[in-house]
Amino acid sequence: MQAQTVYGALHALQTLSQICQFNFKSRIIDVPMTPWTISDKPRFPFRGLLIDTSRHYQPVPVIKSVIDSMAYAKLVRNSALSKLLFYAQKRGINVLAEIDVPGHAFSWGVGYPSLWPSKDCQQPLDVSNDFTFKVIDGILSDFSKVFKFKFVHLGGDEVNTSCWRTTSHISKWLKQQGMNESEAYQYFVLKAQKIALSHGYELVNWEETFNNFGKKLSPKTVVHNWLGSGVAENVVKAGLRCIVSNQDKWYLDHLDTPWQQFYLNEPLTNIKESSQQKLVIGGEVCMWGETVDASDIQQTIWPRAAAAAERLWTPYGKLAKDTTLVTGRLAHFRCLLNQRGIAAAPLATGGRGTPYEPDSCYKQ
Repeated sequence: MQAQTVYGALHALQTLSQICQFNFKSRIIDVPMTPWTISDKPRFPFRGLLIDTSRHYQPVPVIKSVIDSMAYAKLVRNSALSKLLFYAQKRGINVLAEIDVPGHAFSWGVGYPSLWPSKDCQQPLDVSNDFTFKVIDGILSDFSKVFKFKFVHLGGDEVNTSCWRTTSHISKWLKQQGMNESEAYQYFVLKAQKIALSHGYELVNWEETFNNFGKKLSPKTVVHNWLGSGVAENVVKAGLRCIVSNQDKWYLDHLDTPWQQFYLNEPLTNIKESSQQKLVIGGEVCMWGETVDASDIQQTIWPRAAAAAERLWTPYGKLAKDTTLVTGRLAHFRCLLNQRGIAAAPLATGGRGTPYEPDSCYKQ
């Protein structure tokens, strides 16, 4: 077994563990159909799974279980904290943390009420308050001591600026600065980027930042696509890097999206030039937490995330165009997850569900 890094060796051991089988006649574990010669590497360097722990709290043992299952599928990103970092690192998984600003930040004002525009209008964070950016600086300073992955995610999505317009002291500040609400949104995102860069990070922002003021973003920005198709194509034409998570294909909370759609979602659609293809660093399936908690998160993630993982690992020319050719090995992987204590759902149940009737797990 040869690998250029310890993580490559770890992936190789994972492959070996998955081709081993228990021989019921000899009552030993053996490797069928030997000899094997496997030479591979991931097609994309970034292959991720987002875990949303804000809508429903995910206990530490559950997050560890998700980390274990990510290692089985050779996905390399999730969101966790302190002690989980070492746990993830031992399994070849980087942790990319997100602080979503200026929107989706209601909870910040619980501890620091002055971050809210007002008590009655609490989002997005107060763009006119210098303390807002001091808090962001402090958080990212702490992050840099803990989160050693080169990227930090700064959010920037779904920003409704009406609070800035209707809050008198912010509206006054905007007039003094000669800014409208859209320009203030740009000001906030770019200032947060400068703070993150000062702490040595490269940046990830949701696609709205690119859609609204793409040319102004730092060249170290990775644009995180989620709204739909065509964005990655525009991002790489602008010379920026991109992560694909388009919600119609790779959002795990969309329970009506079957595994076949996860498999067929191609990050390089309509991107023909090799120099631009290299700017798509990979993709990420997103497990938003509105309808998941400890009871159902694993069966919502798996096996659909594994279909995306194969797309992100396998060379394009070796990917199946007919998903029926994938069914057998995905069912096998789902059974392997079950054997390892991961509550992966049957393939035939869409987003998540239970077996329809008695049968082998390979046929569900």
